[in-house]
Amino acid sequence: MKKSGAAILVAGAVQALLANAAPAAALAHGDPARGEAVYARCLACHAFAYDRTGPRHCGLFGRRAGSVQGFAYSDAMRRSNLVWDARTLDRFLANPLKTVPGTAMGYAGIADRQERADLIAYLKRVNDSATCRGQRLPPSAASSPPPPPASP
Repeated sequence: MKKSGAAILVAGAVQALLANAAPAAALAHGDPARGEAVYARCLACHAFAYDRTGPRHCGLFGRRAGSVQGFAYSDAMRRSNLVWDARTLDRFLANPLKTVPGTAMGYAGIADRQERADLIAYLKRVNDSATCRGQRLPPSAASSPPPPPASP
């Protein structure tokens, strides 16, 4: 069968578009053990199970940015509409101030792609571990006695 001239032109245009399209940046494969060392930089402001200067990291994946109850986020972070996953974390960690202009996180970012991948792998591993299961309250709230039962 002969292809019509129009079909050949369309096929050629599609092929040209695909050839010139920038490939989606693939995330590097991360090593959680190396990521633990990278996370040491985060400890000045963050912890997994409780809020510090920055919000807790337990429950990070799938969480909307700016949504931890009781944490005082910047307006920019609350309005960012980001949902944390490997891609949004990679972009944010590369340059927090560019990704969320006006964020209170004044950290310059992690330029090295592999270090970001390692950190994200570590964050995932800890989020999936017993360390984060059921650890959603700050230590002071977790150790406080439960409130009295409501009267009938």
